[in-house]
Amino acid sequence: MRAASQPLLVLSCLLLVAVAVAAGGRVFPTLAHLKPQASDETQTQAVRDLLQRLIGARASEFWVSVNSSLAGKDGLETYQLSSGAGGQVLVTGSTGVAAATGLYSYLKYYCGCHVSWSGVQMRLPSPLPAVRGVITITTPNRFRYYQNVCTVSYSFVWWDWDRWEKEIDWMALSGINLPLAFTGQEAIWQRVYLTLGLNQSEIDDYFTGPAFLAWGRMGNIHTWAGPLPLSWHLKQLYLQYRILGRMRSLGMMPVLPAFAGHMPRGILRVFPNVNVTRLGGWAGFDCTYSCSYLLDPEDAMFQVIGALFMKELTREFGTDHIYNADTFNEMCPTSSDPTYLSGISAAIYKSMTAVDPDAIWLLQGWIFFNSPSFWKPAQARALLLGAPLGKIIVLDLFAETAPVYLRMESFYGQPFIWCLLHNFGGNHGMFGSVESINNGPFAAMNFPNSSMVGTGLTPEGIEQNDMIYELMNEIGWSDKAFNLSQWITWYAVRRYGSQNAQAVTAWHLLLRSVYNCTVLWKNHNQNPLVHRPHLKMNTNVWYNRSDVYEAWRLLQNASAELAGSPTFLYDLVDITREAVQQLVTQYYLEIQQAYVAQSLPDLLTVGGVLVYDLIPELDALLSSQTHFLLGRWLQEARTMATSEQEAALFDMNARNQLTLWGPTGNILDYANKEFGGLVGDYYGMRWGLFVSSLVESLNTGKPFHQDEFNQVVFQVEKGFIYNQKQYPTSPIGNTVQIVKRIFLKYHPNSKKLYRKF
Repeated sequence: MRAASQPLLVLSCLLLVAVAVAAGGRVFPTLAHLKPQASDETQTQAVRDLLQRLIGARASEFWVSVNSSLAGKDGLETYQLSSGAGGQVLVTGSTGVAAATGLYSYLKYYCGCHVSWSGVQMRLPSPLPAVRGVITITTPNRFRYYQNVCTVSYSFVWWDWDRWEKEIDWMALSGINLPLAFTGQEAIWQRVYLTLGLNQSEIDDYFTGPAFLAWGRMGNIHTWAGPLPLSWHLKQLYLQYRILGRMRSLGMMPVLPAFAGHMPRGILRVFPNVNVTRLGGWAGFDCTYSCSYLLDPEDAMFQVIGALFMKELTREFGTDHIYNADTFNEMCPTSSDPTYLSGISAAIYKSMTAVDPDAIWLLQGWIFFNSPSFWKPAQARALLLGAPLGKIIVLDLFAETAPVYLRMESFYGQPFIWCLLHNFGGNHGMFGSVESINNGPFAAMNFPNSSMVGTGLTPEGIEQNDMIYELMNEIGWSDKAFNLSQWITWYAVRRYGSQNAQAVTAWHLLLRSVYNCTVLWKNHNQNPLVHRPHLKMNTNVWYNRSDVYEAWRLLQNASAELAGSPTFLYDLVDITREAVQQLVTQYYLEIQQAYVAQSLPDLLTVGGVLVYDLIPELDALLSSQTHFLLGRWLQEARTMATSEQEAALFDMNARNQLTLWGPTGNILDYANKEFGGLVGDYYGMRWGLFVSSLVESLNTGKPFHQDEFNQVVFQVEKGFIYNQKQYPTSPIGNTVQIVKRIFLKYHPNSKKLYRKF
């Protein structure tokens, strides 16, 4: 059926009216200068170019313009939709971002279209549906922020301009106006360090490899998986020019880095009298790769170095006057004295304003969640109020699960952004907290003396769970919660471009199960499949597994109609992957029971099915879909290289991040991914070794020792990182046929050849 059905048009009007009245917003005069730099004309052209990339020749059926005078009260971004002569759709925004958001709102709710990381569904009806009257939408808050400082390593690290262009288009369509822009900063730091008198070997020894730069920037680690080649610096500089140029042309305000105090060891050779503290180890790393040096913010050199960096940075890239610095991410200060902490934040802020008097400091609020025993009210207040009120914006980073503003009196008056963290390490796995997303931002707006100024997306890794991010992006432009049942119905329709009843029912089941987590569930993908096996693994989930199995059945049935939709095929793989994860859990529990009961036949049967059929089937399934290919991730890494030596280094970085996350498994499996190739050659190998070790234990009567197994399996894990085996970069096999085969074998309600539980 045609995507733009009459019920969809009715719903569109209801939703648009529901968000047509702005909530006024919380206003900080100190933030008034944070606004787009590009002219209305430049932003207009940028949005028109975006539309051309999105729908090609049919872009002429729209008339897009940017008129900054359209902004609502206190400068809140606004867009208008209407119909013009000849059936043309008129879209006007107070900024390029507002205009792009208006475009996507029309495309979604009038035309039934969809844009996401996993695919684009752009079946435009002809002629375009008319807009009755003039629809005016004003956002209730100043900012819609995007990125975690970790996203640049878990997801963006190997991106070229083509991929960045698609992402910036998605940002604009999604209404994001405050994105982090951290690319290329190591090239600036290298210049600063050379100016200070450090030599190249000291700098090379300090920088981490590309896949770990996020944690080098925050002082958590140094050196590991480096050094960075000169070619890396040059390519990243080139990318940053284009990234910033495009963001600004669309009316975004990119956030640049500032000096947080972390320094190479070589600073002690050049300036032996500086006041430097050596921090402790981080996340299992010893001082070979951790224990970074922190320059005391009250030391005179702090201002010197901070000014050098800011001058070089802004000379190179310009500025939108907002900067991120995180001095104590997952590391506590050496003193809890409030006077000391206030002095630190005052010095960091001063190092920014010495070069840019209009500087605003953007601070990740993760420290307050991660170390609550240190950041008690006196300490948090001292840090936050060390800079003038309104000069720090705090990202309440994990607000959908553990909002900090509640216990810190709205961050003691400093403006804050309510953020959705959602994803850790870029893990795959269906997950979300839809009720919190739907209600949390509005509770924060209405909190007594609220200082909330925006909403944000802060996932550690992206390209997963599209639905969660689309919902959050729409919330950023709404002044009240949605009817989620209604919202998910039309999400399914526009995602596939068809009103398939089974697909809609499947999404309702997912909404009430995997996407309705109401407890603290940090690092949600705890499934045994993607973790080093042992006999006491966590198998808990927050939902009814039968809902996932039923959603799997429904989407498998819907494939007869929807197999031509790329977004549907992605979801079919994703739901099957999720179901197989749960099957792995069931087989693991049977393996555990068979071992405890010393039943060798049962152990051989169940272990054999898991290792020799179910895991290989999952690997084949993932290999049939582009977004789940290990080969694509590795190819992107190698493509960044200019020599075989660099290619080998980048390949190692890419593999290590997914697996050991350090030389000895320091954060083992934290950034796990369910990639075709990785499941078979890494997770599958580990599970095969685990089952064979348990079989040997029963055969010999020698107890299974986890420590001994860990030593043996570590060699398998390390071997995967350095073997440089190449993997397919294009999909292999027919997704629908593979899913049907797995379904017939393993679905709990099907006739099973192998299922034993």
